[in-house]
Amino acid sequence: MRLTDCYNFHDFRRMAKRRLPGPIFDYIDGGADDEVTYRRNTAAFEACDLVPDVLRGVAEVDMSVTVMGQKLAMPVYCSPTALQRLFHHQGERAVAAAAAKHGTMFGVSSLGTISLEEARTISNGPQVYQFYFHKDRGLNREMMARAKNAGVQAMMLTVDSITGGNRERDKRTGFAIPFKLNLAGMTQFAIKPSWAIDWLTHERFRLPQLENHVKMDGGALSISRYFTEMLDPSMSWDDVAEMVREWGGPFCLKGIMSVEDAKRAAEIGCSGIVLSNHGGRQLDGSRSAFDQLAEIVDAVGDRIDVMMDGGVQRGTHVLKALSLGAKAVGLGRYYLFPLAAAGQPGVERALETMRTEIERGMKLMGCTSVSQLSRRNLRFRS
Repeated sequence: MRLTDCYNFHDFRRMAKRRLPGPIFDYIDGGADDEVTYRRNTAAFEACDLVPDVLRGVAEVDMSVTVMGQKLAMPVYCSPTALQRLFHHQGERAVAAAAAKHGTMFGVSSLGTISLEEARTISNGPQVYQFYFHKDRGLNREMMARAKNAGVQAMMLTVDSITGGNRERDKRTGFAIPFKLNLAGMTQFAIKPSWAIDWLTHERFRLPQLENHVKMDGGALSISRYFTEMLDPSMSWDDVAEMVREWGGPFCLKGIMSVEDAKRAAEIGCSGIVLSNHGGRQLDGSRSAFDQLAEIVDAVGDRIDVMMDGGVQRGTHVLKALSLGAKAVGLGRYYLFPLAAAGQPGVERALETMRTEIERGMKLMGCTSVSQLSRRNLRFRS
């Protein structure tokens, strides 16, 4: 299977599955518990129909949006995700370059595998730094200061991961960082030698944002222990309000799902929120972000930029979210599978496919700009 054979999310997923050892593929592909929320994220879009207008004169389409003061050439962005060089040796370098080429936003994670400073040299376009709230308040301040010094414009605090989700696929293979695979997991690595060669012939795997705290040689803290030992489950709204004040710029909370929390985010001065259930990887049985979107936009959309992620596989999914009032839509697995399959060319092809689908969809909907999309264009199945 070649990259030129990939025309949609499912093609990229199949190509990545052929290349990656099973434990790594399942790390990307899997969700928590019974994966009900993971499946629901995409299914939610299928209960919503588009109602197009015709004869509107749509020779030219402007799909640009402004999010937290940053202009994006298209209304999707690459959500910050962890461990990207585990999937392909280019990792965040590929994603940063592809996002820059398409004029959209990307993010570097606290668990990113290149430094946020390096990512900033690859792309001077819209960027966020995604971080977790640590028990060590000094580390939190250090991360924000580092991001500011690197020229990052917006901070994104993940608030739905005070402990790790129950990802049973990883348990079955023994997947962990550093690697501690069981026999089944090691067998899966053995039958995908091309990935192993790629892994062994490129630079050492690192977590630059946390390398003084999480070591890859097993001598300090593993990723799983990072979530259980370093993150602070006592994080409160007062803690976040203090960080918003200290940052003094665009500040976003990722993982908001209730109207009450959305209102609180606006009250403490956040400029954006991302409705998200972490791709179905945390609390299984939780509602999809798309299903929560309308009521949260109604509650705070005039005060704060509302974004969403989870289950987005098509340009029409994006159009539905924008019609409900989302300012932009985050992509996760949508670009991770192409990254795993083919590095930067894969991410570029995926983003170009999404751009083309959104442009085509807007023309077929009779819209020349994102602002023309509204709930008038939607009907929900009962």
